[in-house]
Amino acid sequence: MACSTGKFLALLMICGLMYLMLTHASPINSITNHVSSVSERGDKSILNGGKRLLRKPPRLPPRLIPGKVNSTDKSIAKPDTEFKWTARQEGVQKAFIHAWSGYKKYAMGHDELMPLSKKGVDDLGGLGATIVDALDTAMIMKLDDIVHEAGSWIEKHLPERILHKGQVNLFETTIRVVGGLLSAYHLSNSNPTYKGPTPSVYLETAKRLADRLLTAFTSSPTAIPLSDVVLHDHTAHAAPDGLSSTSEASTLQLEFNYLSFLTGEPKYSFEAMKVMEHMKTLPKVEGLVPIYISPSSGEFSGANIRLGSRGDSYYEYLIKVWLQQRQSNWTYLHDMYVESMKGVKHLLVKKSKPNGLVFVGELPYGVDGGFSPKMDHLVCFLPGTLALGATKGITKAKAMEENLLTFEDLENLKLAEDLAKTCFEMYAITSTGLAPEIAYFNSEGYSEEALDGGNKTSEYIHDIVIKHADRHNLLRPETVESLFILYRITEDSKYREWGWSIFEAFEKYTKVYSGGYSSLDDVTMLPPRRRDKMETFFLGETLKYLYLLFSDNNVIPLTEFVFNTEAHPIPIITKNKKE
Repeated sequence: MACSTGKFLALLMICGLMYLMLTHASPINSITNHVSSVSERGDKSILNGGKRLLRKPPRLPPRLIPGKVNSTDKSIAKPDTEFKWTARQEGVQKAFIHAWSGYKKYAMGHDELMPLSKKGVDDLGGLGATIVDALDTAMIMKLDDIVHEAGSWIEKHLPERILHKGQVNLFETTIRVVGGLLSAYHLSNSNPTYKGPTPSVYLETAKRLADRLLTAFTSSPTAIPLSDVVLHDHTAHAAPDGLSSTSEASTLQLEFNYLSFLTGEPKYSFEAMKVMEHMKTLPKVEGLVPIYISPSSGEFSGANIRLGSRGDSYYEYLIKVWLQQRQSNWTYLHDMYVESMKGVKHLLVKKSKPNGLVFVGELPYGVDGGFSPKMDHLVCFLPGTLALGATKGITKAKAMEENLLTFEDLENLKLAEDLAKTCFEMYAITSTGLAPEIAYFNSEGYSEEALDGGNKTSEYIHDIVIKHADRHNLLRPETVESLFILYRITEDSKYREWGWSIFEAFEKYTKVYSGGYSSLDDVTMLPPRRRDKMETFFLGETLKYLYLLFSDNNVIPLTEFVFNTEAHPIPIITKNKKE
């Protein structure tokens, strides 16, 4: 029995060995085959030393699925991102060329183009406002041919028109023409490749015009200027109702201050700053002011408080004039700005229903009257102004790193972002993707149905009300202005994406193929009815801000320039060098 068991175990062992030999390849053959395959791939490291022959191949990093690149990894995302935004910037540049070509062909020398009628119109005094408004945009875009065309027209025609033209509005002429000339002077003077008239042409023309505009100040019995000037006879007069807009009287200081700085003549700055010094002394409601002021009495008129038309740029220039010359003794402007923004948050900021969009309403009968959930598109300047006031033009990241932001700054920056979203949704809720001139918001105490924007897919379709009289779009710049500033400060690419969406809608619905772009009568209907007008600010502001939104941050940096309310960049004065 023992013998049989031993034989059985021995036989079992022999069978097992034979099975292994038959079913497994030779180790030498396996290694040889592996080396051959590796050698064919060019990987020879495995041949270096016997101990490494069986080492596993190096582990490769995981491959990223197209479209899933981590947006925070700038080294990976940068090439495609740069290409995309450069291409989009070029798209805006082409739009500007198309707008200019229509103006040049049908309206050269007139204030504005009527693109459907294919003719020009002079609604701003006949000073060729589109030419001056568009000039620095062309300079920023490096469109040398347009710069030469516009500059040559200014050199040849504008000085004579200043001498002989009639009535012009002080505010509109200052922000568009004086501001445009001063910006063109700086940009041409600091560009070694500039080709056009001698830069001094722009400065001398601005000075000649400002000398006549000063009549509005010197003819007034108070520090508040009259609203209109007759150029050819050096006279000025008030508006028919005797009142000036608060925003118009207080939106002249950037331009006149810079002109005094360049010429060494203090009279321009002196007259303009008298307005702000006077307004400092007037009674306010938590820093907020009525939208009318009387040149004859120097007092505010009425109780209507809003940040839309006739009120808007008063608040904008409080912070911007302070930023322009922070080394001066104008700290009261910053104090007035801070107080007014507290008043805005306390008295004017509400949320819509049902989805909680943050908006800025009005007090049409003053603080003791009722609240109106009405918000002009013009109010969309405010997000940019709030962001600028919070960080003074540097990025949020840098300001946080250097511990420069107060709690109030952070609160204002958050409000800026919330309001920017609301301004964008005013575009997104319409059928055309373009905002109305005025919107109302369903909110506490106010509700209205069946007046939506037409885009039924929008999450906020029931938050925003658009009345029939308010459905027009004038190609306004305020929203893209704020998107530009917020992108520069927060570095959040969503603002670029929103800007591109708005630009595509302009291209789709306002482009006139014979040349130029038109305003729209109704943004809620398709196809939209067109309005026969291309405002000067479409070239001077809207397309400029879109171009800068898609540009590098070192193009007109916010730490070196402030933009006047017509988007003309004015250098921040930090030294005595005149440039």
